[in-house]
Amino acid sequence: MLAPTRRAASETFIRANLEALPFQVTACFGDEYPLGRPLALAYGLAIVLSKLLTRLHLLRLAGMPAALVTWLLIRWKRPEAVLVDFGFEAVRVMEACAWTGVPLVVHFRGSDASARGRLGLLRGRYRRLLAIAAGVVVKSRPMAETLLALGARPERLLISPSGANARLFHGSHPAAMPPVLLAVGRFVAKKGPLHTIRAFALVCEALGAAMPTLALWMVGEGPLLSEARALVRSLDLEGRVQFLGVRGQDDVAQLMRQVRGFVQHSLVAPDGDSEGNPVAVMEAQLSGLPVVATRHAGIPEVVLDGESGLLVEEGDEQAMAKAITRLVVDPALAARLGDCGRRRIQEGFTIDHHLRQLSDLLLQVMTEVEP
Repeated sequence: MLAPTRRAASETFIRANLEALPFQVTACFGDEYPLGRPLALAYGLAIVLSKLLTRLHLLRLAGMPAALVTWLLIRWKRPEAVLVDFGFEAVRVMEACAWTGVPLVVHFRGSDASARGRLGLLRGRYRRLLAIAAGVVVKSRPMAETLLALGARPERLLISPSGANARLFHGSHPAAMPPVLLAVGRFVAKKGPLHTIRAFALVCEALGAAMPTLALWMVGEGPLLSEARALVRSLDLEGRVQFLGVRGQDDVAQLMRQVRGFVQHSLVAPDGDSEGNPVAVMEAQLSGLPVVATRHAGIPEVVLDGESGLLVEEGDEQAMAKAITRLVVDPALAARLGDCGRRRIQEGFTIDHHLRQLSDLLLQVMTEVEP
């Protein structure tokens, strides 16, 4: 298993794969340099060199350092399959699988199949990757369509959202909670944190005087955090919007049991970056929270508009404000939507569903290798 990192707070799915896939797994990460594991150290250093060569647009050469180290890893460990998270990581190692005949499964996540800085730059390399790959995993139907257009084989393409952890996310009772909304995600353009704040400001303008406890809690950090803080000050919302920083999954699960609903205004970023299928949206629904979100990427595949949540068009802050208002003034609606969302995620979008689907694909490509 090869991936850029397992340390980032947002990479819960990589840690889940490492811990729960039913295989003996050897893992290397592009940001780790363990002195006691020479080939893992070499892999991390090779990724640094590959990144440098990619910035210089020497794309074919950029694939050689990590591919050579991966070839050595394959020769030493003799794996039955190689699983790589993110398309941009896979192009760095794909030739090792071509040289050795070991099946390659690549897991696309979002920006690697949408952002122009990656998809545009790597389009030609992705065509080569998809010709080599024995299996491809994506998060949503729009991602699948993008990769099918680049040559992915339909019979080897799995659409599998990463899923929510039922052991953590449960027990929300939105109707019994105060009118507090929760947003969880990095402060980056595709998550739409500024749109969420402006929509919330419209709700406060309409209802604030009658609802002194109306509030928005925002979990996360990122490049737009300082702009978000400035926007809250300019809208005179400092008493209603709280920035809670980065929180672990346990803390997020607890927060979800203290609020009326979950909000996220995902949209296509100026650089083309899009969501795959936001895990926090699934976690909120599994907890039993109603979701207000956008018709973006894979969100409509997991949030049923009017049944488990309320969906609006990207960029429509007025519509988002109206949807939030419905949850704030109607606790019974919040409870009804939350109950439906809980059942929907339990039936098909938990992390256990994802792990079974991914395991089945890996077993399929392993057993089809000729001896």
